[in-house]
Amino acid sequence: MTLAEKRILVTGGAGFLGKQVVAQLLQAGATADKIAIPRSQDCDLRRLDHCQQAVDQQDIVIHLAAHVGGIGLNREKPAELFYDNLMMGTQLIHTAYEAGVSKFVCVGTICAYPKFTPVPFKEDDLWIGYPEETNAPYGIAKKALLVQLQAYRQQYDFDGIYLLPVNLYGPEDNFNPSSSHVIPALIRKVHEAQVRGDATLPVWGDGSPTREFLYSEDAARGIVMATQDYSDPDPVNLGTGQEISIKELVELISELMGFKGELVWQTDKPNGQPRRCLDTQRAQERFGFTAQMDFRQGLKHTIDWYRQHADALT
Repeated sequence: MTLAEKRILVTGGAGFLGKQVVAQLLQAGATADKIAIPRSQDCDLRRLDHCQQAVDQQDIVIHLAAHVGGIGLNREKPAELFYDNLMMGTQLIHTAYEAGVSKFVCVGTICAYPKFTPVPFKEDDLWIGYPEETNAPYGIAKKALLVQLQAYRQQYDFDGIYLLPVNLYGPEDNFNPSSSHVIPALIRKVHEAQVRGDATLPVWGDGSPTREFLYSEDAARGIVMATQDYSDPDPVNLGTGQEISIKELVELISELMGFKGELVWQTDKPNGQPRRCLDTQRAQERFGFTAQMDFRQGLKHTIDWYRQHADALT
């Protein structure tokens, strides 16, 4: 699909990943004045009429908008996370179909996978069990959108694709301690411990779970490549295929930031899903995507950005 002169709606386009997706769209030939980025204060995607207005006259919809956060937010607001994400996505898909949108790109979540998925996670294993309990409401709400897109393709021949990016990180991430994911949360935690001169650093869990992380620019490039070159019903992972334990991650961030204190593991706090690592073969085979950013280098970029903006983020 050629993007030039296409009218493209990017929900969440002003956010962390959205800014990168817009940049990659422009790089791939999209026209700047034809990219629409609805803002939450003007466009509540939980409302059907707002979804109808947003998709009107659009050729492509890339749905990135989500109500999302780390383990803390998932435990505190499971009902909000389920309702908000389900209503935003399902209404947007339906109104896009009704409006004659030619391509719908839905960005899902790694939280949709079952708690004990064999590693590396293969897309065909999405339905072999229940998601990890702390983020199941969010994960199930997002996974329902895959079912909807497949059903609309079957009945209406609607071209909707579903992508599953692994945990993202990078400059301009969400560093709010009440809703941030693990990498920005740890970077902020280490920075603030250094500012206070703390000798210890408390960390949730026991450090044993593993995670995989994808640099935001890589994720955005994969989303745009799929927008142009992928039109199958099968969901597709976006990741690196490399996992790291939370213990190794905390030690690496501490090393890169020069923190010399002792790590104190809070084993009364939840670990989350035991392991996360994706099989990335389908993305490579179907539309040629492979991640490029070295993890250590990507962390350095993220740490540098946070340190430059830390005062404004407190």
